[in-house]
Amino acid sequence: MITAEAYAELIHRSKELGVLNSCAAVLAWDQQTYMPTNGASLRGDQMALLASFAHQKLTDPKIGDLLAAIEGSDLVADLDAPEAANVRELRRSFNRATKLPQTLVEELARVTTQAQQVWQEAKPKSDFASFRPWLEKVVALKRQEAAAVGFQDHPYNALIEEYEPGTTVAELKELFAGLTRDLVPLIRKIANSLKKPDRSVLDRDYPVDRQKVFAEAAATAFGFNFASGRLDTTSHPFCSGIGPGDCRITTRYNPRFFGESFFGVLHETGHALYEQNLPAEHFGTPLGSACSFGIHESQSRLWENQVGRGRPFWDHFFPRLKQTFPAALGEVSRDAFYAAVNDVRPSLIRVEADEATYNLHIAMRFELELGLLSGDLAVADLPGAWNDRVKALLELDVPDHARGCLQDIHWSFGGIGYFPTYTLGNLYAAQLMDAARRDSGGGSTLDGAFRHGDFQSLRLWLVSHIHRHGQRYRAGELCRRATGSPLSPAPFISYLNEKYCPLYGVC
Repeated sequence: MITAEAYAELIHRSKELGVLNSCAAVLAWDQQTYMPTNGASLRGDQMALLASFAHQKLTDPKIGDLLAAIEGSDLVADLDAPEAANVRELRRSFNRATKLPQTLVEELARVTTQAQQVWQEAKPKSDFASFRPWLEKVVALKRQEAAAVGFQDHPYNALIEEYEPGTTVAELKELFAGLTRDLVPLIRKIANSLKKPDRSVLDRDYPVDRQKVFAEAAATAFGFNFASGRLDTTSHPFCSGIGPGDCRITTRYNPRFFGESFFGVLHETGHALYEQNLPAEHFGTPLGSACSFGIHESQSRLWENQVGRGRPFWDHFFPRLKQTFPAALGEVSRDAFYAAVNDVRPSLIRVEADEATYNLHIAMRFELELGLLSGDLAVADLPGAWNDRVKALLELDVPDHARGCLQDIHWSFGGIGYFPTYTLGNLYAAQLMDAARRDSGGGSTLDGAFRHGDFQSLRLWLVSHIHRHGQRYRAGELCRRATGSPLSPAPFISYLNEKYCPLYGVC
C-alpha cells in the first residue's frame, strides 16, 4: 500500500474511534448529572458495550498493518511533523490496547460505572462499607490491567503511563519528597504567623442562583464559549470535552461557602479552554487531543490559582462581587477578601485546599495508591491508613469517611494513577505563567490587562504555546519549548513565597 494511502486510512479509522469515544463521553456526563439512580446497571452495560466496540476498533490488526506500512517512511522522517506525532502516539495506544483482553476492558467499564453510582450514594452517608466491595473489584481489575500491560519495578508504572507517558514511580517519589521538604516549613511559618485572614467572609449566605450567574461571568471573561459548552451541577466537578463544539463543565454549590463552587468553576473552565482550543480539524487523532493529564491540569490550576486567586483578578471582579452579594460583603474590603481566598490552613477536603497544602493531599493519595496496587494496603484498611496519613501530614483528625477516603470520585472510576498529575499540573502552571509574563513584556503587562477584565492575551498565549500542539510533543518537551526550560519545582515554590510572604509576613 502506498504510504500516503495508508496514512489516510489510519487517520480515518482514528477519527471514527474519536466519534465513538465521544458517544461514551456523553453517557458518562449524563451519568454524573441527570441519570436516574436506578439507571446505573443499564448504563454499565451501555458503557461496557461502547468500550468493547472502541477496543475492537483500536486493536484491529489492520491498524498494526497500517502503522507498519508508514513507520520508517519519508512521511514520518521529520519527528516534529504532524504525521510523525500521530503515528507515534497511535502506535503507543495500539501497543497498549492489544495487550488488554477485551473481557477485561468490558469488565472495567461495567464495574466502574456501577462503582461510581455506589460511591455517589455512599459518600453523603459516610458509608465506606457499601463502597468497599466495589473498590476491591476496581483495584483487582487495575492490577490485572497493569499485569497485562507489563511494567518495570512497580505495577503503578503501567497505570501512570496512561495519564502521563514516560513518568515513573521513582521520579514521582523524588518529586513528592522534595516538594514536601519545601512546603512543610512554609506551612509551619504561616501557621505560626500572627497575621490571620478572616476566612469567615467566605462562610456567609451566598444564594446559589447568584453564584451561578457570577461564575458564568468569570468563565466567559476567561474565554469559555457557552455556545459550545454548558455548566451543570454534579457531586464531584469535572470537565467533559466531548468534541468540537461540545465541552461541558460541572460544579457543586454550597449556599454557605462561596469558594467551593466559584473556584471549582474556574478550575473546570481552565480544562474547558484547553478542550475548546484544540485544533478541531484534528479531532479524533493525537494532534487533536490533549498532551497529557499533567498538562491538562496545568491549565485548570493556572486559571483557578495563578489568575483566579491573584490580586489583579479581584481588583477587577471584587466590585462586581459586592454588587452581587451585598448582604454578605457589604462591609468587606478588597484586601480582606483577597486575603480570605488565599488563606492557608490545613483542611480535610482536597478540592478546598489552599495552594500551599494542596500537594500534601496528592502526596498522601499517591502513597496510598502505591500500597493498594502492590497489595501492601488492603482496601479494608484504607480508612485507617487514610486517617493516619492526614494526621501525620496535615495534623488533622478525620471525623468521617465522607471527609476522608470517600471524598474523591477517582477510585470509583478506576483512576488509579491520576492523582499525581494534579501536582505535575501545579508545577507546569507556575512555569508556564512565568513564561507568559516574560513573553508579554513582564508581569505588570498581564496584571494590568487582568485589572481591566482582559484575559485574552493570556488565553491566546496558551493557545499558541500549548493548546494548538495537541500531542505533537510529549509533556516534558512541550514544557521546554513553551518555557525554555525543563520542568522544575522552583517556579512553583517561588510563586508561593512571593504570594504568602507579604500576606503573612513570614519571609
